[in-house]
Amino acid sequence: MELKSSAFTAGGIIPKKYTCDGPDVSPPLSWSDVPAGAKSLALIADDPDAPMGTWVHWVAWNIPPNARGLEEGMPKKDSLPNGMKQGTTDFRSIGYGGPCPPSGTHRYFFKLYALDTSLNLPPSTTKKDLEKAMQGHLLQQVELMGKYARR
Repeated sequence: MELKSSAFTAGGIIPKKYTCDGPDVSPPLSWSDVPAGAKSLALIADDPDAPMGTWVHWVAWNIPPNARGLEEGMPKKDSLPNGMKQGTTDFRSIGYGGPCPPSGTHRYFFKLYALDTSLNLPPSTTKKDLEKAMQGHLLQQVELMGKYARR
């Protein structure tokens, strides 16, 4: 699989629009080469450089395997019309929460997982819950990293 964004390049700077210093909308993501046999996709976005440990910015699952991406500004709702579900971030909210580092440049990893099943999880699902539910169901994973520093 390959994961890209039209908003930033791999290893590049995430534009302010997708952060707490802007409108804080989710960036557009696109992917290709989902493995045959995938029944759903899951997405986790997190920041391993946060001072208190890894900070979770987005948790989503049951993304249709035939989807080729997520558009910019995904609604911050627990359930979307395409079947996608979103869980609880470390901001204690549903849906995407953008970069907002207290200091320095942080790395943000968008990780896409192809699964051999769909997951029946509640909106209170956290990254830890999702990772546990995905165990034994992972077909393939790919990641895209972008950076951000507040100026």
